[in-house]
Amino acid sequence: MVGTQVTVDVERVAHGGWCIARHEGRVVLVRHTLPGERVVARITEGDETSRFWRADAVEVLVAAPDRVEAPCPFAGPGACGGCDWQHVSIAGQRSLKSLVVREQFRRLAGLEVGVEVEPVGDDGGLAWRTRVRFAVDDSGRAGFHRHRSHEVLPIDDCLIAHPDVAAADVLARRWDGADAVSVAVSNRGERTVWTQGGRRRSHTTRSSGAARLREDVGERTWRVSAGGFWQVHPQAAATLLDAVLDAARVQPGERVLDLYSGVGLFAGPLGIQVGEAGSVVAVESSTDAVRDARRNLHHQPHIELVAERVDRALARPSPDRADVVVLDPPRTGARANVVREIAARAPRTVVYVGCDPAALARDVATFERHGYRLAALRAFDLFPMTHHVECVATLQST
Repeated sequence: MVGTQVTVDVERVAHGGWCIARHEGRVVLVRHTLPGERVVARITEGDETSRFWRADAVEVLVAAPDRVEAPCPFAGPGACGGCDWQHVSIAGQRSLKSLVVREQFRRLAGLEVGVEVEPVGDDGGLAWRTRVRFAVDDSGRAGFHRHRSHEVLPIDDCLIAHPDVAAADVLARRWDGADAVSVAVSNRGERTVWTQGGRRRSHTTRSSGAARLREDVGERTWRVSAGGFWQVHPQAAATLLDAVLDAARVQPGERVLDLYSGVGLFAGPLGIQVGEAGSVVAVESSTDAVRDARRNLHHQPHIELVAERVDRALARPSPDRADVVVLDPPRTGARANVVREIAARAPRTVVYVGCDPAALARDVATFERHGYRLAALRAFDLFPMTHHVECVATLQST
């Protein structure tokens, strides 16, 4: 069926940047469209036996009110796979993301949540991404992969990249012998560029600029390895830190677990709030992140760093009780075993930072089975033009 064109009426938004339509009873997942539109969709994946087809909207017959002209010439059917919603107004994007979060919680957790995605920073939705990984094609040109493809689309500009990333001039240069080029910039104006080889060339990495960057958040400066994890929106770290501290409301003398703790962004301020009479145990598996955290938190001896996978660290017998648990797992979520071990420590409050609403909703449902209720849920638009949304869920012991 690939290449076949069908005319469909688009019904609703789905997780992952898709919208749902139907053709002769079969579900069609369509990109580059909006709920309420009538479009001509070209099938990109599926055959006559498939449960559903994937498709791109290649012609809009009836447009939705939130449709706008995509600012990026590389956004569209068959083009760059990085942005999902360039054809949607910023307000429309946030409305769609809110609907997705609500639907995931309804479907996977059986909960009705009235969450609205909150804006962060400039309403324009461009020039925000401070960490970018460019793919490199066989001729040495940098670009991005086409949607659901390994094919590299060379580009001459990325509109969501931070100006300091654009200033690295990656797209104007040749990168022979590399499979990828990464750029990271900090809010202090520091920048580093490094290349990565692959199986078809080499495994070497070379970089220009500092191996570690410094990020200012609140009254502190954080050391972050250039290739390590740090939020890509300039205001994300401060936004999430404020949300976590407001939700956790830790008290002097309490014991806190900070899981998937990275370079210590949450552990440091939590350590200040519990004071020397309390304690924070920060668990992180990344060697680079733990090394950075030791540097960032060396003046807070009551914060213990555990360099281990979270599931293994929590599986130790006779777990100590925790008053508050903060977790910021990868996109796949914490999963049932980790949730069970957290509940075994009987915290009064769990604060869960999640970058995938489906994984978050699934884990919230597991927490509820272990005696925790969803007390609050916030969502932040930290990835404009894409389908991604960051949530902070507060769970209380029942």
